[in-house]
Amino acid sequence: MPISFPAIIACMILVTGSTGFIGKKFIEKLEANSLDYRLLLSPGSIGGDLPKGKNYDIVLSSMEDSGSLRSAFNQVDTIFHLAGVEQEGIKADLTKFEIRNLEAFTEIARQADVRRFYYISHLGADKNSAYGLLKAKGLGEEVVRKSGLPYIIFRSGWLFGEGDHFTESIARLLKKFLGFFFLPGEGQVLLQPLWIDDFVTGLIWSMDMPDLLNRIIEVGGPEQLTYREIAQLVGEAMGKNPNFLNISPVQYSFLSQMIENNMKNPPINVYWMDYLAENRTTALDSMSRIFQINPARMKVKLNYLQGKRSTL
Repeated sequence: MPISFPAIIACMILVTGSTGFIGKKFIEKLEANSLDYRLLLSPGSIGGDLPKGKNYDIVLSSMEDSGSLRSAFNQVDTIFHLAGVEQEGIKADLTKFEIRNLEAFTEIARQADVRRFYYISHLGADKNSAYGLLKAKGLGEEVVRKSGLPYIIFRSGWLFGEGDHFTESIARLLKKFLGFFFLPGEGQVLLQPLWIDDFVTGLIWSMDMPDLLNRIIEVGGPEQLTYREIAQLVGEAMGKNPNFLNISPVQYSFLSQMIENNMKNPPINVYWMDYLAENRTTALDSMSRIFQINPARMKVKLNYLQGKRSTL
């Protein structure tokens, strides 16, 4: 059944990270709702990652190029900052991206009189966290809150769907080690996976919900699953029955680094353990309470893995 969206205030929307997992799904929703948007892309990133057959409104600029950034903000009312660098692993400079670049970006947005700034964070983000990724996201949140911009910060559970860096990474790990699957500790950390379509629907709907301004919104799926249970579900979707092997978190961190350093396109990187270091959950009714969306359970949305058994 098609989703019926609320009436949304007309505006020009600037989107960063449009070639990423969240970004591509988000612009599909913008298109479906005939909303005006512009894509901010870094030089060299334009190409095959965008859907074909459309003339996009695109501005090419790095986060250091203030002149080009100012041109991107022309007539922009709302910014969805969906870009991230953690997928670059050891090559990522989280301090630069989540703090210095974000400070410059939000300052130019404030000068351009942007009325809403959306920032995507993670459940567990905390500027005092011992884990690099969660600390960087917590510091990024602080930059946004102190920017002087009206903001909405979304802390999400691990997002899943076709093309993700979650379930498809687990599937690749299952294939890489011939059905053996390594678990940090006993794989009992709790996660709250959220289907990507439900998440981007919430993003769209939030544009017509002024009561959410200047708030941190925590959202997750309808179930809290252990990492072991999630790996089991992914295995079942692929027609496999994983053989679990428990290793210490220290050994798992070493394994993650080894995989990243020795594979051209590694399924996991040094930040994978940050996701799995502690429970990352929120209220089970978060999506239904805030958006009246009944989010999908993970098991019923993994069909996309069946066609990728030989290609992951």
